[in-house]
Amino acid sequence: MIYSRSHNFVRQSHLIGTHCARFRTMKSSMNDIAAFFAVARAGGFREAARVENISASRLSDAIRRLEGELGVRLFHRNTRSVVLTEVGMVLLERMNPIMSEFDSALDMVNLYRDKPAGKLRLNVPVSAVKLILPAIVPAFLEAYPDIELEVTAESNVINIIDAGFDAGIRYDERLEQDMIAVPIGPRQQRYALAAAPKLLDRLGQLTHPRDLLNYPCLTGRLRSGVVNTWEFEKDNKIIEIKVSGPLVVNIGSAVDLAVDAAVAGTGVVYLFEEWLQPYFDSGQLEPILETWWLSFSGPYLYYSGRKLVPTPLRTFIDFIKDMNKDES
Repeated sequence: MIYSRSHNFVRQSHLIGTHCARFRTMKSSMNDIAAFFAVARAGGFREAARVENISASRLSDAIRRLEGELGVRLFHRNTRSVVLTEVGMVLLERMNPIMSEFDSALDMVNLYRDKPAGKLRLNVPVSAVKLILPAIVPAFLEAYPDIELEVTAESNVINIIDAGFDAGIRYDERLEQDMIAVPIGPRQQRYALAAAPKLLDRLGQLTHPRDLLNYPCLTGRLRSGVVNTWEFEKDNKIIEIKVSGPLVVNIGSAVDLAVDAAVAGTGVVYLFEEWLQPYFDSGQLEPILETWWLSFSGPYLYYSGRKLVPTPLRTFIDFIKDMNKDES
């Protein structure tokens, strides 16, 4: 009996010592684990370094330390890409809920502040940066100076949770079912067809969307490689036109080049009405076939309904809802 108690005491002491050592190791590795999440979500060291505002070499060193500590490789790395290994994907999946709880615990501190603080990361289409956020962001940051807002604009649709974003902006046809959506910006928008007056003087006015088949058009290509088909609507009838022309731009970041080309008389452009409105006002572009312009519902701010909403995001949501009330 005495031996058994002594044996148990020694065993318990060993376990306590092991747990303490593991805790010390874990404590020293928290920055390395954070680096792992940053690189995994960003899909590379350079992008993660940009997002986290630290050097790529520090991130690389942190990943090497973590891999050495765990005894496994977490990323396949070469000069062109950084891809999670199978065990890396498992670790990311298993640690995601833990890191979410960790972030939520830290966010509770915001409840004891006079004003909310923290980082808010949004993934939005380029059109939102151009047409939606300028009317919101300056006033929001003035009201909440302790919130750091980071906006990433891209045309491709991504999984915002896996990529480490708090929320995104999309149009309703692209919203996922498990997401919560809040209206943001105008609730009705239109695509506008336009050309420079000198182009129309040279080629003549259009009377029907099918006339575009005989006009030079400035088109956009999706990330998938597909060139957008132009859609028009009149009397509940939709017409799709497969246009072509001298210039194809990447939808999103290169759209302004198409607008500049349209102003120069290179071809016809079909884009958000709000994007082209300044050029209509100045007379640089002329509206065409306005009765055929396609209308569509405005965008939504969306975020996961499966996790706690961090304070910066909740503050942003409330700010948008208040703006919507003022406009209604």
